[in-house]
Amino acid sequence: MGTKTVDEAGAETGSETTEAKNDEQAVDITKTDASDDVTENDTDDDVLEDGLEDGLADDDAKEDGFTGAGQGAGAVVSAALGFLSLSGSWIGTVAGARQTLVGQLQTSSTASVAKQIQAVYGDAWQTTALWAGFFALAALVTGVVVLARPAFGNPARTQAAWIKSVSWAGVVLGVIGLLLAVLKYTDALLGLPSAA
Repeated sequence: MGTKTVDEAGAETGSETTEAKNDEQAVDITKTDASDDVTENDTDDDVLEDGLEDGLADDDAKEDGFTGAGQGAGAVVSAALGFLSLSGSWIGTVAGARQTLVGQLQTSSTASVAKQIQAVYGDAWQTTALWAGFFALAALVTGVVVLARPAFGNPARTQAAWIKSVSWAGVVLGVIGLLLAVLKYTDALLGLPSAA
């Protein structure tokens, strides 16, 4: 019986060892399945995070679009103001005509010809030049602000090339318009004819 017991004990011990190995394999399989689930969940989480990042990137793109739209509008306004400073505006024309009327009303018929010319035409031309100078200055300032805007914003956002080009056009037109307005206002350009 002792041998039988030893054999049974050995068999039982072998059975327990086999069962333990099977249990370990079952645990290993379960661990592997669990790690597969974790990997699948991680993949789902990665996809979800990627989707959220894409959504955030879309939001950033929308913000960039709005920022770019504002800068683009500023560039176009700058160029338009520069063009108005060179070609004339209705407000400059009206102001010049008003000054002509004021000159006619305030100048007596007995005034000298030079004084009449200055009051009727010279002052009106200077008023027109003054308004052209205001438009040119506005074009210059607007263009410079649009060009300088990226330096004060997010440095990662780049300004579109067409915005820079149109802004530079506005700045150049503003400088030319301002120069011409100053020259006309001081009578250095197209001065009044002499009355003599």
